[in-house]
Parts: sequence; structure tokens; C-alpha cells
Amino acid sequence: MTGPIVPPENIHATAILIGERGILVSGASGSGKTTLALTLIDHCRQRGLFSRLVGDDQLFVEAHVGRLVCRAPATIEGLAEVPGLGPRKLPFEAACVIDLHVRLLPAGEIARFQEDTSDDIAGCAVPRIDLAERNVQAALPAVMARLSIPPFL
Repeated sequence: MTGPIVPPENIHATAILIGERGILVSGASGSGKTTLALTLIDHCRQRGLFSRLVGDDQLFVEAHVGRLVCRAPATIEGLAEVPGLGPRKLPFEAACVIDLHVRLLPAGEIARFQEDTSDDIAGCAVPRIDLAERNVQAALPAVMARLSIPPFL
């Protein structure tokens, strides 16, 4: 006998895959989720790392064997919203397991040094880092360091 079927939760966020690591980026509208995701994809691709969009703006998330899995709704698969231009097509992965939650917040709400923390998303504990919204130059090295992606060990 199996338990009740729980439908995926729909959240406002963006997800990407770098190598085998999934990154969930959340924040208010206009906080720079898509810009950070596209910058990370480009940065990693230039360094020979596999990097792809999973979904932009809306994601379905659900627990699978204790891990958070996300995917884009079929209506927006492979689309990223470019400011001023609207949705544009990108190569994408259908789903990924999330290893890090990047939460974009106003700069005044960010601690300079953060304790290791996590969020419960769809019943799964996901490590989290808080970064200043609309500040890709500061966010990029922080995400790379948190995931131990070169040049960080």
C-alpha cells in the first residue's frame, strides 16, 4: 500500500544545473534571479563545465527520496525571460536535484558572514545562502565558492 499522491508545489524561482549540482534561485520579482542564473550558466560554460537552465520564473518542486527535485511547467520549458525582450529559448534540462538554494534579498538584510543554514522546501532540507539582489558581481564568486567550483576548492 502506498501513501497519498502529493502534487508538486509551484514556486516562484529559477533553477539551473551546473555539472551535477542543482541551484535554486529565489527572490522577489525584479531581484535578478534570471540575470544571476544566465550569468552562472555562461560563466561555467566558458570554463568547460556543463551548465543548463532547468526553469525560469515558475518551477514545480517535489520531494523524491528525501531530495528536492524541480522542473519547469511544460508551457515555459526552455524559456528564460530577458528584461525588455520577453521570453527567449535556451538549451534546458527537464529536471534536477537541488543542492543549493540562493535567496536574493535587499542588501541591508544580508549578513556579512553567514552560518551554514538550510530551508525546508517541499519537505526537503536544502542548504541556503543569502545574497544581495541585483548584484551579480558579488553573487557569482559566492555561489562558486559555496559549491567548491573552480577556482575554489
